[in-house]
Amino acid sequence: MGNIRKVWQPEIFYHITMRGNNKQNIFKNKEDFIFFTTTLYQANNMYTFTIIAYSLTNNHYHLLIRSPIIPLSEVLIFINQQYSSYFKRKYKYSDQLFETRYYTNMISDAKELLKASKYIHRNHLYTQRAILEGLANYPYSSFIFYTDKKIRKPSYINTHLLNSLIKKYPELKMQTYTMYCETIQIEVEKSFHRPYSLT
Repeated sequence: MGNIRKVWQPEIFYHITMRGNNKQNIFKNKEDFIFFTTTLYQANNMYTFTIIAYSLTNNHYHLLIRSPIIPLSEVLIFINQQYSSYFKRKYKYSDQLFETRYYTNMISDAKELLKASKYIHRNHLYTQRAILEGLANYPYSSFIFYTDKKIRKPSYINTHLLNSLIKKYPELKMQTYTMYCETIQIEVEKSFHRPYSLT
């Protein structure tokens, strides 16, 4: 299947899902999660991109990301290579860390952006044995930047877009984006994820 470089559109957000090879854990402790977010920061210093939602769980991660200048595949290669090198050094691991393909859904519709971001911000609820009380209690997603304005946002995080979009859809009957995410009934994102090679 073709590389994402061939379908990359700089003005479009993409929902990216990357899994550990054979569904293995890629994050083992707090330090690993922190290193990954640091890698996002490093990548953003090299390649300009915007993330409006992310979630990290033990064996995979989600990004809702737009890369306006550099093909998104190059951004993902850098992120995955940096994190993979760190993981292999730390755990003396020699095998392949990530699957050779990642899954992507190109999202151009505003309402679908809301649905995808909600899915991402609630993702840990479907993978953790113990459901945390409130999405804001989960430290490894971007949702905390929507709920706590005192926390300094990384340069790659944009919280304005989704907050502004929720006001355009009164039929959702939600006053804020955080209320929209915290409602129990989740709107299922359209499943147009396609696998693309990182090479």
